[in-house]
Amino acid sequence: MKLIIKLLLNAIAVVILAKVLSGVHVDSYVTAIIVAIVLSVLNLLVKPVLVLLTLPITIVTLGLFLLVINALIILLADSLIGGFSVSSIWIALLFSILLSILQSILHSLIKEDK
Repeated sequence: MKLIIKLLLNAIAVVILAKVLSGVHVDSYVTAIIVAIVLSVLNLLVKPVLVLLTLPITIVTLGLFLLVINALIILLADSLIGGFSVSSIWIALLFSILLSILQSILHSLIKEDK
């Protein structure tokens, strides 16, 4: 149940950012849910491989290259999903930073059971 709530919160974050950023477009709420699911799967499967392959440049840049990897994951989701579009890598970079911040805020609203 928590997974579904977190995915819906991620979809809400995607919709909010699509309305705020002019270079990001989401067709519908269903598309936003699909974007949240695809981003979760890509972060689970593709991101660790990219981090491992780019480990030397990540160490040299003191971890800042991870922001570029996040932007590439978003551009990959853009190419996989029909109703989701990001205009450039700079918008994807800004989108990934703002998405992380907004997800942190929204996920902090969920009460954690201890």
